[in-house]
Amino acid sequence: MAEEEPKKVETETPSETPPPPPPAEPEPEPEPSAEASKDVVEEKTVIPPSVSEETAEESEAVAVIEKASESAEEKKEDSVNRDAVLARVATEKKISLVKAWEESEKCKAENKAHKKLSSITSWENSRKASVEAELKKIEEQLEKKKAEYTEKMKNKIAMIHKEAEEKKAIVEAQLYDFSEHLRILFGKLT
Repeated sequence: MAEEEPKKVETETPSETPPPPPPAEPEPEPEPSAEASKDVVEEKTVIPPSVSEETAEESEAVAVIEKASESAEEKKEDSVNRDAVLARVATEKKISLVKAWEESEKCKAENKAHKKLSSITSWENSRKASVEAELKKIEEQLEKKKAEYTEKMKNKIAMIHKEAEEKKAIVEAQLYDFSEHLRILFGKLT
C-alpha cells in the first residue's frame, strides 16, 4: 500500500492540470497529554478487567502496533497531501514563470518594433528634409538664372535702343548734312 500511494503522486505530478486541492483543514495533532490519556483510554478499552497480566501485556502490544500502523497511515496520507500540495505549488510557480517570460518576450518584441518604427520615421523625415533642401537649392538657382537672364535681356534691349538711337542720329546727321548741302547748293543758285 505504501508503494501504491507514491506511484499515485508520481502520476499526478507531471499532469498539466493540478489535482483538486485536498481538504484545507489538516487534522490537528493531539497534545502530548491528550495523547497519553488516549493511550490510557485505549488500554482500558482493550484490557478487560478480568484478564490476567499476560493477556494485558499482549493486548497492550496489539494496541501499540495498531496505533503505530494508524499513525503511519496518517503520516502517509499527510505526506501524499503534502506532496500533492507541493506539486500544485510547483506547477503554479512554473505557470507563473512561463506567463512572466511570455510577458517579457512580448514587451521586448513591442519595444523592438517601436524602435524600428521610430528609426523608419526618422529615416523618412531626414530623406524628406534632404529632398526639400535640394529642391529649394534648385529653385534658388533657377531664380538666380532667371534674374541673370532678365538682366541680360534688359541689357540687350538697352543696347538695341542705344544702337537705334545712334542709327537715328546718323540718319538725322546725314539728313541734316544733305539738307545743308542742298541749301548751300540752292543758296548758290538763287
